[in-house]
Amino acid sequence: MLPIFYDDAFQLHDTGFYHPENGGRLTAVAAALRAQPWADQLDWRSPTPVDHQGDRLIQALLRVHPQDYMEAVRALSNQGGGQIDPDTPVSPLTYDVARLAVSAWLDGVDVVHQHQCPAFVLARPPGHHALAQRGMGFCIFSNAAIAAYYALEQSGIHRVAIFDWDVHHGNGTQAIVETHPRLAYCSMHQYPFYPGTGAPTEQGHYNNVLNIPMAAGSTIDDYVPHLEQEVIPFLKGFAPDLIIVSAGYDGNQADPLAGISLHPRDYGVFTQACLDVSHAVLLGLEGGYDYDTLSQSVVATLEACLARVDVT
Repeated sequence: MLPIFYDDAFQLHDTGFYHPENGGRLTAVAAALRAQPWADQLDWRSPTPVDHQGDRLIQALLRVHPQDYMEAVRALSNQGGGQIDPDTPVSPLTYDVARLAVSAWLDGVDVVHQHQCPAFVLARPPGHHALAQRGMGFCIFSNAAIAAYYALEQSGIHRVAIFDWDVHHGNGTQAIVETHPRLAYCSMHQYPFYPGTGAPTEQGHYNNVLNIPMAAGSTIDDYVPHLEQEVIPFLKGFAPDLIIVSAGYDGNQADPLAGISLHPRDYGVFTQACLDVSHAVLLGLEGGYDYDTLSQSVVATLEACLARVDVT
Protein backbone atom coordinates (compact mmCIF):
# COMPACT_ATOMS: atom_id res chain seq x y z
CA MET A 1 0.00 0.00 0.00
CA LEU A 2 1.21 3.49 -0.86
CA PRO A 3 0.63 5.91 2.04
CA ILE A 4 -1.25 9.16 1.29
CA PHE A 5 -1.43 11.67 4.12
CA TYR A 6 -4.60 13.73 3.87
CA ASP A 7 -7.27 15.30 6.07
CA ASP A 8 -10.42 17.24 5.24
CA ALA A 9 -9.23 19.84 7.76
CA PHE A 10 -6.78 21.07 5.12
CA GLN A 11 -9.79 22.71 3.46
CA LEU A 12 -10.18 25.03 6.47
CA HIS A 13 -7.28 27.29 5.51
CA ASP A 14 -9.54 29.84 3.80
CA THR A 15 -7.68 31.95 1.25
CA GLY A 16 -10.78 33.77 0.03
CA PHE A 17 -12.73 33.98 -3.16
CA TYR A 18 -10.73 33.57 -6.40
CA HIS A 19 -7.41 32.81 -4.69
CA PRO A 20 -5.62 30.16 -6.79
CA GLU A 21 -4.32 28.27 -3.75
CA ASN A 22 -7.60 26.95 -2.37
CA GLY A 23 -9.12 23.81 -0.93
CA GLY A 24 -10.56 22.75 -4.26
CA ARG A 25 -7.07 21.71 -5.31
CA LEU A 26 -7.06 18.89 -2.77
CA THR A 27 -10.65 17.89 -3.44
CA ALA A 28 -9.85 17.47 -7.13
CA VAL A 29 -6.72 15.42 -6.49
CA ALA A 30 -8.40 13.16 -3.93
CA ALA A 31 -11.32 12.49 -6.28
CA ALA A 32 -8.97 11.64 -9.16
CA LEU A 33 -6.94 9.25 -7.03
CA ARG A 34 -10.01 7.46 -5.71
CA ALA A 35 -11.24 6.97 -9.29
CA GLN A 36 -8.12 5.10 -10.43
CA PRO A 37 -8.21 1.35 -11.09
CA TRP A 38 -5.36 1.01 -8.59
CA ALA A 39 -7.12 3.03 -5.87
CA ASP A 40 -7.17 -0.03 -3.60
CA GLN A 41 -3.36 0.20 -3.43
CA LEU A 42 -3.52 3.59 -1.69
CA ASP A 43 -3.40 3.77 2.09
CA TRP A 44 -5.19 6.97 3.11
CA ARG A 45 -3.89 8.18 6.46
CA SER A 46 -4.85 11.17 8.58
CA PRO A 47 -1.85 13.04 9.99
CA THR A 48 -1.21 12.91 13.71
CA PRO A 49 -3.53 15.52 15.28
CA VAL A 50 -1.73 18.63 16.48
CA ASP A 51 -2.96 18.16 20.06
CA HIS A 52 -1.56 14.59 20.11
CA GLN A 53 1.92 15.62 19.03
CA GLY A 54 3.48 16.42 22.38
CA ASP A 55 6.78 18.22 21.88
CA ARG A 56 7.56 16.67 18.49
CA LEU A 57 5.75 19.26 16.39
CA ILE A 58 6.85 22.23 18.48
CA GLN A 59 10.47 21.17 18.35
CA ALA A 60 10.31 20.53 14.61
CA LEU A 61 8.84 23.96 13.94
CA LEU A 62 11.33 25.71 16.22
CA ARG A 63 14.28 24.15 14.40
CA VAL A 64 13.29 26.30 11.42
CA HIS A 65 10.97 29.13 12.53
CA PRO A 66 11.60 31.44 15.48
CA GLN A 67 9.00 31.60 18.21
CA ASP A 68 8.08 35.21 17.44
CA TYR A 69 7.09 34.35 13.85
CA MET A 70 4.95 31.43 14.99
CA GLU A 71 3.29 33.65 17.58
CA ALA A 72 2.61 36.28 14.92
CA VAL A 73 0.83 33.74 12.71
CA ARG A 74 -1.19 32.49 15.68
CA ALA A 75 -2.15 36.02 16.69
CA LEU A 76 -3.20 36.88 13.14
CA SER A 77 -5.40 33.77 13.02
CA ASN A 78 -6.87 34.47 16.46
CA GLN A 79 -7.86 37.99 15.52
CA GLY A 80 -9.85 36.70 12.55
CA GLY A 81 -7.19 36.65 9.86
CA GLY A 82 -5.30 39.07 7.66
CA GLN A 83 -2.45 39.17 5.16
CA ILE A 84 1.17 38.13 5.64
CA ASP A 85 1.80 39.60 2.21
CA PRO A 86 -0.54 40.43 -0.71
CA ASP A 87 -0.43 36.80 -1.90
CA THR A 88 -0.54 35.07 1.47
CA PRO A 89 -3.77 35.33 3.45
CA VAL A 90 -4.33 34.02 6.95
CA SER A 91 -7.81 32.93 8.06
CA PRO A 92 -9.06 32.12 11.58
CA LEU A 93 -7.97 28.46 11.25
CA THR A 94 -4.80 28.93 9.22
CA TYR A 95 -2.42 28.53 12.17
CA ASP A 96 -3.95 25.19 13.15
CA VAL A 97 -4.18 23.92 9.55
CA ALA A 98 -0.61 24.94 8.74
CA ARG A 99 0.64 23.05 11.80
CA LEU A 100 -1.42 20.01 10.77
CA ALA A 101 0.24 20.18 7.35
CA VAL A 102 3.64 20.11 9.03
CA SER A 103 2.46 17.12 11.08
CA ALA A 104 1.60 15.30 7.84
CA TRP A 105 5.09 15.91 6.46
CA LEU A 106 6.66 14.64 9.71
CA ASP A 107 4.48 11.52 9.63
CA GLY A 108 5.57 11.04 6.04
CA VAL A 109 9.24 11.12 7.05
CA ASP A 110 8.60 8.45 9.68
CA VAL A 111 6.76 6.13 7.30
CA VAL A 112 9.22 6.46 4.44
CA HIS A 113 12.19 5.93 6.74
CA GLN A 114 10.60 2.89 8.38
CA HIS A 115 9.52 1.14 5.19
CA GLN A 116 12.04 2.54 2.66
CA CYS A 117 9.19 3.11 0.23
CA PRO A 118 7.63 6.33 -1.10
CA ALA A 119 4.71 8.23 0.42
CA PHE A 120 2.75 11.30 -0.66
CA VAL A 121 1.58 14.24 1.48
CA LEU A 122 -1.60 15.78 0.08
CA ALA A 123 -1.72 18.85 2.29
CA ARG A 124 -1.95 22.61 2.22
CA PRO A 125 -0.88 25.36 2.69
CA PRO A 126 2.29 24.80 0.66
CA GLY A 127 5.64 25.75 2.11
CA HIS A 128 8.66 26.22 -0.15
CA HIS A 129 8.53 30.03 -0.28
CA ALA A 130 8.22 30.47 3.49
CA LEU A 131 11.34 32.00 4.99
CA ALA A 132 12.36 31.34 8.58
CA GLN A 133 10.87 34.62 9.82
CA ARG A 134 8.27 35.38 7.15
CA GLY A 135 5.68 33.58 5.11
CA MET A 136 5.21 34.54 1.47
CA GLY A 137 3.98 33.22 -1.87
CA PHE A 138 0.97 31.30 -0.46
CA CYS A 139 3.26 29.61 2.12
CA ILE A 140 3.08 29.79 5.92
CA PHE A 141 5.57 27.25 7.31
CA SER A 142 8.49 25.74 5.38
CA ASN A 143 7.15 22.18 5.25
CA ALA A 144 9.94 20.50 3.27
CA ALA A 145 12.73 22.18 5.22
CA ILE A 146 11.08 21.33 8.54
CA ALA A 147 10.72 17.72 7.42
CA ALA A 148 14.39 17.62 6.38
CA TYR A 149 15.67 18.91 9.72
CA TYR A 150 13.34 16.53 11.54
CA ALA A 151 14.65 13.64 9.44
CA LEU A 152 18.23 14.34 10.51
CA GLU A 153 17.16 13.71 14.11
CA GLN A 154 16.09 10.15 13.26
CA SER A 155 18.42 7.21 13.77
CA GLY A 156 19.95 6.06 10.50
CA ILE A 157 19.35 9.29 8.56
CA HIS A 158 22.59 11.19 8.07
CA ARG A 159 21.92 13.15 4.87
CA VAL A 160 18.70 14.46 3.31
CA ALA A 161 18.27 15.85 -0.19
CA ILE A 162 15.35 18.00 -1.32
CA PHE A 163 14.38 18.02 -4.99
CA ASP A 164 12.02 20.88 -5.86
CA TRP A 165 10.30 20.53 -9.23
CA ASP A 166 7.75 23.29 -8.64
CA VAL A 167 7.80 25.87 -11.43
CA HIS A 168 8.81 28.55 -8.90
CA HIS A 169 12.13 28.49 -7.11
CA GLY A 170 11.83 27.44 -3.47
CA ASN A 171 13.61 30.43 -2.04
CA GLY A 172 12.53 29.67 1.51
CA THR A 173 13.63 26.06 1.45
CA GLN A 174 17.01 26.95 -0.02
CA ALA A 175 17.65 29.74 2.48
CA ILE A 176 16.85 27.43 5.39
CA VAL A 177 18.84 24.36 4.33
CA GLU A 178 21.84 25.75 2.43
CA THR A 179 23.81 26.40 5.63
CA HIS A 180 23.64 22.77 6.80
CA PRO A 181 26.31 20.38 5.46
CA ARG A 182 24.04 17.32 5.71
CA LEU A 183 21.20 18.86 3.71
CA ALA A 184 21.13 19.42 -0.06
CA TYR A 185 18.69 21.32 -2.25
CA CYS A 186 18.11 20.98 -5.98
CA SER A 187 15.56 22.98 -7.97
CA MET A 188 14.41 23.10 -11.59
CA HIS A 189 12.31 26.22 -12.10
CA GLN A 190 11.22 28.85 -14.59
CA TYR A 191 13.69 31.73 -14.57
CA PRO A 192 13.59 34.67 -14.46
CA PHE A 193 10.32 34.43 -12.58
CA TYR A 194 8.82 34.78 -9.11
CA PRO A 195 10.36 34.99 -6.52
CA GLY A 196 13.47 36.13 -8.42
CA THR A 197 15.91 33.73 -6.76
CA GLY A 198 17.42 30.49 -8.03
CA ALA A 199 20.31 31.58 -10.23
CA PRO A 200 22.86 28.85 -11.01
CA THR A 201 25.48 30.83 -9.10
CA GLU A 202 23.60 30.11 -5.85
CA GLN A 203 25.40 26.94 -4.76
CA GLY A 204 25.02 26.86 -0.97
CA HIS A 205 27.58 27.10 1.79
CA TYR A 206 28.86 23.55 1.16
CA ASN A 207 28.28 23.27 -2.58
CA ASN A 208 25.03 21.64 -1.50
CA VAL A 209 22.66 23.64 -3.74
CA LEU A 210 21.98 23.02 -7.42
CA ASN A 211 19.74 25.46 -9.27
CA ILE A 212 18.71 24.74 -12.85
CA PRO A 213 16.85 27.67 -14.41
CA MET A 214 14.46 26.76 -17.22
CA ALA A 215 13.24 29.16 -19.90
CA ALA A 216 9.55 29.87 -20.41
CA GLY A 217 8.08 27.41 -22.89
CA SER A 218 10.42 24.57 -21.88
CA THR A 219 9.10 21.06 -22.50
CA ILE A 220 10.05 17.68 -21.10
CA ASP A 221 12.60 17.38 -23.91
CA ASP A 222 14.36 20.40 -22.43
CA TYR A 223 14.13 19.01 -18.89
CA VAL A 224 15.36 15.46 -19.45
CA PRO A 225 19.02 16.29 -20.33
CA HIS A 226 19.29 18.41 -17.16
CA LEU A 227 17.63 15.66 -15.17
CA GLU A 228 19.98 12.98 -16.45
CA GLN A 229 23.21 14.98 -16.58
CA GLU A 230 22.84 17.22 -13.52
CA VAL A 231 20.02 16.37 -11.11
CA ILE A 232 20.56 12.61 -10.81
CA PRO A 233 24.38 12.89 -10.50
CA PHE A 234 23.97 15.66 -7.90
CA LEU A 235 21.58 13.56 -5.83
CA LYS A 236 23.59 10.36 -6.17
CA GLY A 237 26.78 12.22 -5.29
CA PHE A 238 25.22 13.52 -2.10
CA ALA A 239 24.11 9.96 -1.22
CA PRO A 240 21.00 10.90 0.76
CA ASP A 241 19.33 8.52 3.16
CA LEU A 242 16.04 10.26 2.35
CA ILE A 243 14.84 12.33 -0.60
CA ILE A 244 12.12 14.90 -0.01
CA VAL A 245 10.33 16.19 -3.09
CA SER A 246 8.64 19.58 -3.18
CA ALA A 247 6.12 18.32 -5.70
CA GLY A 248 4.68 21.36 -7.42
CA TYR A 249 2.65 20.83 -10.55
CA ASP A 250 2.39 24.41 -11.82
CA GLY A 251 4.84 23.67 -14.63
CA ASN A 252 1.95 22.22 -16.62
CA GLN A 253 1.20 24.00 -19.88
CA ALA A 254 -2.40 24.57 -18.74
CA ASP A 255 -1.44 26.13 -15.41
CA PRO A 256 -2.54 29.78 -15.14
CA LEU A 257 0.39 31.00 -13.03
CA ALA A 258 3.45 30.08 -15.09
CA GLY A 259 4.84 29.56 -18.57
CA ILE A 260 6.44 26.12 -18.69
CA SER A 261 5.01 23.56 -21.14
CA LEU A 262 5.04 20.28 -19.26
CA HIS A 263 2.21 17.74 -19.28
CA PRO A 264 0.93 15.52 -16.47
CA ARG A 265 2.71 12.39 -17.71
CA ASP A 266 6.04 14.21 -17.45
CA TYR A 267 5.86 14.16 -13.66
CA GLY A 268 6.11 10.40 -13.86
CA VAL A 269 9.51 10.93 -15.48
CA PHE A 270 10.60 13.16 -12.58
CA THR A 271 9.36 10.60 -10.06
CA GLN A 272 11.21 7.75 -11.79
CA ALA A 273 14.41 9.81 -11.65
CA CYS A 274 14.06 10.15 -7.88
CA LEU A 275 13.39 6.44 -7.48
CA ASP A 276 16.53 5.71 -9.51
CA VAL A 277 18.46 7.32 -6.65
CA SER A 278 16.51 5.88 -3.71
CA HIS A 279 13.17 4.29 -2.89
CA ALA A 280 13.06 6.36 0.31
CA VAL A 281 11.21 9.28 -1.27
CA LEU A 282 8.71 11.54 0.48
CA LEU A 283 6.69 13.65 -1.95
CA GLY A 284 4.63 16.59 -0.72
CA LEU A 285 2.34 18.92 -2.61
CA GLU A 286 3.46 22.46 -3.38
CA GLY A 287 1.94 24.36 -6.34
CA GLY A 288 -0.40 23.44 -9.16
CA TYR A 289 -3.50 25.53 -9.85
CA ASP A 290 -5.29 23.99 -12.80
CA TYR A 291 -7.42 21.32 -11.16
CA ASP A 292 -7.39 18.86 -14.05
CA THR A 293 -3.68 18.87 -14.84
CA LEU A 294 -2.81 19.03 -11.14
CA SER A 295 -4.90 15.91 -10.49
CA GLN A 296 -3.55 14.01 -13.48
CA SER A 297 0.01 14.94 -12.55
CA VAL A 298 -0.39 13.50 -9.06
CA VAL A 299 -1.90 10.40 -10.67
CA ALA A 300 1.19 10.10 -12.91
CA THR A 301 3.46 10.56 -9.88
CA LEU A 302 1.79 7.79 -7.90
CA GLU A 303 1.59 5.48 -10.93
CA ALA A 304 5.36 5.78 -11.21
CA CYS A 305 5.74 4.91 -7.53
CA LEU A 306 3.44 1.90 -7.81
CA ALA A 307 5.21 0.67 -10.95
CA ARG A 308 8.69 0.83 -9.47
CA VAL A 309 8.31 -0.03 -5.81
CA ASP A 310 6.76 -2.94 -3.95
CA VAL A 311 4.41 -1.12 -1.59
CA THR A 312 2.44 -4.18 -0.50
